[in-house]
Amino acid sequence: MKRLPAEWEKQKILLITFPHKKTDWNRYLKEIRKSYVEIIKTIVKFQKVLIISDNKKRVKSYFKKRKNLKFVGIKSNDTWIRDYGFITLLGEKRKYLYNFKFNGWGDKFSSSLDNELNRKLYKKGLFKKYKLINKNFILEGGSIDTNGKGVLLTTEECLLNKNRNNLSKREITKKLKKFFNLKKIIWLKNGHLIGDDTDAHIDTLARFIDEKTIAYVKCYDKNDPHFKSLSKMEKELKKTEFNLLPLPLPSPKFYDGERLPATYLNFLFLNGALILPIYNDIYDEVAIKRLKKFFKNRKKIVTIDASILIREHGSLHCATIGIF
Repeated sequence: MKRLPAEWEKQKILLITFPHKKTDWNRYLKEIRKSYVEIIKTIVKFQKVLIISDNKKRVKSYFKKRKNLKFVGIKSNDTWIRDYGFITLLGEKRKYLYNFKFNGWGDKFSSSLDNELNRKLYKKGLFKKYKLINKNFILEGGSIDTNGKGVLLTTEECLLNKNRNNLSKREITKKLKKFFNLKKIIWLKNGHLIGDDTDAHIDTLARFIDEKTIAYVKCYDKNDPHFKSLSKMEKELKKTEFNLLPLPLPSPKFYDGERLPATYLNFLFLNGALILPIYNDIYDEVAIKRLKKFFKNRKKIVTIDASILIREHGSLHCATIGIF
């Protein structure tokens, strides 16, 4: 029986798509490439990374030390591989790579190259031990989260949106349970960050941090426009059987007059570590302390400034996806 693993389980390799001129990063390409290099150099201290880029030779030049690094040349529309990359399922005797359809978050952005990336990557022969399964269903990796024990966490705003599959909640529940052999789906009705293009992806709002605990974003400022919605989301989470760990909503961050969807929930699990996005914010230390206290000696908490990443409305988790 296939199983959707939790993100803290051991990963074989992490996939990341490197920014190029034809992405929305072109306005500040030098800055974002410097940020990506920093992120990758941090990740390879803990595990292997596969860098996907439009120019393999050029990207290699950014890394003098290449331990735990692999490179492959494939064109893409965007860098947010969490939402179009493989989703790994673990079977009793073999492993599977699910390739779902990707339509640019509800046809908001061009996505034809991203939608074909998994097929092209699989043909490179890097994942011979895995069986590729193509699914005629639109699903983004950032829209779901699991405790690895058959419970899925997601949002109604995203998965029930007519710009994705245009199916009923009952129909999508049935499909997801069949795809992933789920026991239960927790559907959140509330919660959305200003500036989020994804229609409320769960990886900006609430994440499992162990089998029995959900971390979630909490707004402490009653005057913030997020306060009402996030408070309602908190009430929903309190009705579940899971323990809860609140992480504060960062103070408002802006770029070119636009509020950005800064969140600590877009953290990234690695083998033996958790990378936390920070934003030079008064709440950074609060988030760090709460996660350090929770994980104690189980996970090393590493921080990376994600201020540039959120200019294009994503963060660390959005920019990567693990293969288990």
